[in-house]
Amino acid sequence: MARTTTYTQFLAAPPEAVWAVVGDPGRWPHWHPGITSVVLHGPAEPGTTGDCAPSGRLLGPLHRRTAEPFTITELTPGRAITIDQPDPLGRVRISWRLRPSGAGTELTQELTCTGPSAAPARAVLGRVLEGDLRVSFARLARLVGIEPGPDALTVVIAGGTGSLGRHLAADLTCRAVRVVVLTRTPDPRLPFEQQRWDGETVGEWAAALDNPGPTAVVNLAGQLVDCRPTPANIAVLRDSRVRPTRALVEAAASLDRPLAHWVQASTTAIWSDAGETRCTESTPLPIGLPQMTGVARPWENALTGANTRHHVVLRTSVVLDPQAPALRMLCRLTSAGLGGRIGSGEQWFSWIHLADWLAVVRAALGLDPGVTLPSGIVVAATDFPVRNRDLMAALRRHLRRPPAPPTPAAVLRLGALVLRTDPALGLTGRHATSTVLREAGYRFRYPCLDDALRDLLPQRTRAC
Repeated sequence: MARTTTYTQFLAAPPEAVWAVVGDPGRWPHWHPGITSVVLHGPAEPGTTGDCAPSGRLLGPLHRRTAEPFTITELTPGRAITIDQPDPLGRVRISWRLRPSGAGTELTQELTCTGPSAAPARAVLGRVLEGDLRVSFARLARLVGIEPGPDALTVVIAGGTGSLGRHLAADLTCRAVRVVVLTRTPDPRLPFEQQRWDGETVGEWAAALDNPGPTAVVNLAGQLVDCRPTPANIAVLRDSRVRPTRALVEAAASLDRPLAHWVQASTTAIWSDAGETRCTESTPLPIGLPQMTGVARPWENALTGANTRHHVVLRTSVVLDPQAPALRMLCRLTSAGLGGRIGSGEQWFSWIHLADWLAVVRAALGLDPGVTLPSGIVVAATDFPVRNRDLMAALRRHLRRPPAPPTPAAVLRLGALVLRTDPALGLTGRHATSTVLREAGYRFRYPCLDDALRDLLPQRTRAC
């Protein structure tokens, strides 16, 4: 059996410019940190062999000692290159394919592992060759020469080194948008500009908001919600969101002209456990609930009075991404035979594919000429939420696992106590969809859960 995963990214450059870098194996280590060295034994053409060393303190040296040379099995100038690497119990194939798309190029990386070792090989190599891949594509964009024009939008991202922030910063960089990330700990390995801030006070970082061209803010700052729902933790969750928002609002107030756009992160969990209520942008909020409603309401309110022409409060559902904690944990449980429904299984699960979340943010920033979002609340969720029992059944189906016994609510609460997390993350839910996106003409790339999981999870096929 073969296990294959694919990742695609748009680059604002013609295919010939992208190919000049991607089509040269010797340059792969310059943009792909999963590869530390490539040595060809001849010209870059089909049939040529070479040595390729992956990164990793253990994997790299082990690979150099034991791996046979790879072979270029396909090379179509300007279009595609594929290398095939044998291992003791199978083969690994990695390919990059280019496709013209509008004024730029769609680049797809495909990783396929075959043979008895396919599952462990994909698990190990997936972390090396696919981890933070969108950031690798942003490094490639720099090598290709993709740079913002003089009138390009500048997007200042608070919380830009978190999972969603890194994806967004990298995606915008690939699209020739100037990105500035506000972070407490700048990372010199990241291929975009960073400014240090403390997330509470206005400092030198505020100069990033004052640019000759249009400027936008995307505020994603906030601590992860995976913690026990104690009063102290709830206060930390709230303050880690409200204080950065207030600092950004204060900094923007001193600008001579308003910001062009402001995208303020929020969450569909603001409706708490909504039962059978169909939540949309106009659904009233519950009163007095201390957990996520008590966190998200002041988070949204902190935006009041912001100096911006246009603002979107993005109430985001669960973002499906194979590198994100939520989907990764669900896949691990399912693979371990614990993929039964949680509690009653009736609770709703609202979700959105990462690619659609990025597209919605771009629309909120005015970067999608076909979709204009009004100021106000927007729900970032597909039109087709599923119940927990259907979510777990879909995961079992895609991971090819047999039916599993349910996880009783009492067992989950005990496990959450041991793991110091919130059992409500699994036992509660809400049916949240967007009327605003529908009316604006936005069309989801992945509207249904099966389509999303088919794209996100390794697909098994018969090896040729």
